[in-house]
Amino acid sequence: MDRLEVRELVYFIAVAENMHFGRAAEQLGIAQPPLSRAISRLERRMGVQLFERTSRSVSLTKAGDVFLRESRKALAAVDGAVRRTQQAARPERLVIAVRPGTGAGLLSQVLDAYRRGPDPVPIEMLFTAALTTALRDGTADLALMCSSDDLDGLDTADLLDEGPVALLPAGHPLAARESLTAQDLRGEDRFREQCPPIALDEIVDRVAIGDLVVVIGAGTTSRLGPSVTAVPVVDMPSTRLVLAWPRAIPLAARDQLIRTAVAVATRCRRAQESADAHPALASHSPADRPLLRSG
Repeated sequence: MDRLEVRELVYFIAVAENMHFGRAAEQLGIAQPPLSRAISRLERRMGVQLFERTSRSVSLTKAGDVFLRESRKALAAVDGAVRRTQQAARPERLVIAVRPGTGAGLLSQVLDAYRRGPDPVPIEMLFTAALTTALRDGTADLALMCSSDDLDGLDTADLLDEGPVALLPAGHPLAARESLTAQDLRGEDRFREQCPPIALDEIVDRVAIGDLVVVIGAGTTSRLGPSVTAVPVVDMPSTRLVLAWPRAIPLAARDQLIRTAVAVATRCRRAQESADAHPALASHSPADRPLLRSG
């Protein structure tokens, strides 16, 4: 079989997402008959039926479901190749994607250390919830992620375990507690199970004015200020922070930042282990208690 064209993947995805040839043709800006012929020709070339068609409906076959998933990956790979090629022609820089509120303290230390190292390049931050997409389509070179995220096809470096903390207004009754449980928080009207996809500064501001109560990674505690208190949540799991990047795509500046991040995380783990081994030397106040846990 001859290699498929990108245009054929685009046509197929449009029909699969609309489940209607007419709407797909309108979206693509072509007439319906050529689109129908293109899909039929694609099915003949592949030797599989992608759609079940009746006079009233269109649906994907089992093979069509698989091809839709793989076609989206293929188009993302093509788009990523174009973006990375364009980036190679520009002055070197690194784009790091991060979910708002994730690993802020660790990331700050990593960037400071990287900028003091040899031959650093400019860093741009991309705050997004679509971390894997940003890596696969070439929008970002690196992402600070959780080990529970979709890491398929990515290389990773383990960094730290980050304990969960509840962010509360400083005057909130629960803010004076040594620790909290998930049940404590679910009784709060402003509690959100999922951290909203907004910048960390906005999260902190909303908590400070009493508009939000949320559980977030403990690495944010250095950014809170006096109006917001972080209280450890004892019955929620810690989050393993990892750096992730596209597999088999070499980039010297990125590799230097990865080495820096691993070194910084190692120092943080050793400092935590030392504090755990000598608790009498550590403060007992909730505000000063170490919240990054070693893995």
